[in-house]
Amino acid sequence: MSLQFLRNADGTVTGRNDTNGFTVTHADEEEVKRQLYEDAGWEYTPPPPPVPPGHHRFLLVHEEDDEDCGFGDERYAGLRARPPEGCVPVDRGCFALECERPGRTLLDAVAGTVAVVRREHGVVMNGVGVAGRPGEWPEAGVDTDSGDGDAAAVLAHLVLTAAHRSRRLGYGRKELVRLLDASGIE
Repeated sequence: MSLQFLRNADGTVTGRNDTNGFTVTHADEEEVKRQLYEDAGWEYTPPPPPVPPGHHRFLLVHEEDDEDCGFGDERYAGLRARPPEGCVPVDRGCFALECERPGRTLLDAVAGTVAVVRREHGVVMNGVGVAGRPGEWPEAGVDTDSGDGDAAAVLAHLVLTAAHRSRRLGYGRKELVRLLDASGIE
């Protein structure tokens, strides 16, 4: 079964269920999605309400390539019992935290949360559960003009993944900071 969504020039959205030809057009994208899901026999879950100003919603994951690190792993017991404020432990095939936390930017909120988890629980969260490469952003319709949208989540994921992988290769903070400094980022 395949569902397709198309943004029209007049601001409406058209959705189509390719299996049976059901098509709907509406000004509200979520209404189109709801009707398509209903037609397909799938459960529709509306999106969460927007976060308050100065807060950001994100997912943090802890994945280990060579270890079984399921949600119930004992090393996460303290984190499951006492997650950072604004975070809820979830099972995503690995240990994860769904968070809504304050921060000047998304990266600020992610960095602050990663620091709290590391300091209080000894676990280094190493991703934000985003797949993709920066070169895919334009094709995927990701807003790269905003500092707090999907592109920022991909950036946070890539930075955390780079930190995790560099540690496994024997690199430390100094090498990563030197590389960032060499790139000219200010």
